[in-house]
Formats: sequence, C-alpha cells, structure tokens
Amino acid sequence: MIPSVTLILTTAPDEDAAEKLASGALAQRLAACVTRMGAVHSQYHWQGKIESGEEVQLLFKTSLARAAELEQFIQTEHPYETPEILSWQVTASHAYGQWVHAETQRPLHV
Repeated sequence: MIPSVTLILTTAPDEDAAEKLASGALAQRLAACVTRMGAVHSQYHWQGKIESGEEVQLLFKTSLARAAELEQFIQTEHPYETPEILSWQVTASHAYGQWVHAETQRPLHV
C-alpha cells in the first residue's frame, strides 16, 4: 500500500498567530509536522474591496483520519473571520507516510 498524507495550507496574519496554530496542532497531535514557509504577500477581494498584506504561510502534514479535526482546529483558533484552508491528498514515501500516521494517532488513555 502506498501511504497517503493530507496537506493543509493556511496563512496567518503574523508570526505569533502562526506559532499558536502550529504549536496547538502539534500539541494535540492533529499534525505530525508544520512547515512555516515564511512571509508571503497576498492580494485578495474582501468585503467589496481589493486588499493586500503580508502573511505567514503554514503547511500542515497530517493523516486522513485527523484532517477534518485539524481543519476544525484551524477554523476555531484562527484569528481571521474566514481563514484560508486548502487541503489535498498526496502520495508519500513509505517511511514518511508511516511516520505521519504514527505521530497523528490519538493518545491512548490507560
């Protein structure tokens, strides 16, 4: 079986918001890895005007089993009213896919 990984992309308004989203998702094991891709300049339509601004782009790597929970976490914790949340399935190397799946397992309570 070829492992698949779900990638979820979002942007944050600044480094503090990016750190909060990344560390929160990792702490809850909603993502195995979050890559902060750095500052980007975004231009977009918002409430009838064209806006622009600097943002920090984040790429979350998670399992299909945790993708919906991660999306909900981003939606709830994000400071934007309508955050960018884009997701897609990718094929991963066997070892990397296994690692992502292992790291995003729900903690077992004993």
